[in-house]
Amino acid sequence: MQPAEVARSYDEIAHQWLEPHLETNGMRQHEHALKFRAQQGGPALDVGCGCHGRFIRLLMQHGYVPEGLDISARMVELARQRHPGVVFHQADVGQWHPERTYDFITAWDSIWHLPLAQSAEVLARLCGALAPGGVIIFTLGGLDSPGEKQDCSMGPPMHYSTPGIPQTLQVLASAGCILRHLEYDQHPELHVFIIAQKS
Repeated sequence: MQPAEVARSYDEIAHQWLEPHLETNGMRQHEHALKFRAQQGGPALDVGCGCHGRFIRLLMQHGYVPEGLDISARMVELARQRHPGVVFHQADVGQWHPERTYDFITAWDSIWHLPLAQSAEVLARLCGALAPGGVIIFTLGGLDSPGEKQDCSMGPPMHYSTPGIPQTLQVLASAGCILRHLEYDQHPELHVFIIAQKS
């Protein structure tokens, strides 16, 4: 399944990401990630930002100037309506190249939709976009080896991939990032979030 197809699937269900119950999803984990920066504030990036805006608001509360990036045109349209003062990029992160560095990057439940062949390269590129001391938080499937699948659990077809934990840690180290936290936060589901920091 190609990224353009994932975008169409998210276009179909964008409205579901406005539901109030999402307000707390991932917030505890982001609050923890923010503590690893000695000084708050600076440019930030929300990869796969969707339309809800909870991470955008959290980053602003901590003094950051966030940007959003999403492949779904409908998600970006709704996000711009909800946060007219924020810069949003409608693009495929697999093809997008940052033009600046960021002090904080989040990729919550987003880069795992990439084709497996792109996963490691995109993660390395995001790490490369971190300023010294910058923090990245992202999710992945907590497998020991690479894997990918497609299902319709959200309605329309969706693709998921993971390079696996060992390869992910190798990518982080090669990109000059230090692991700060790794957690299976929905056990027994294989949902893992990682916090790393640019050395």
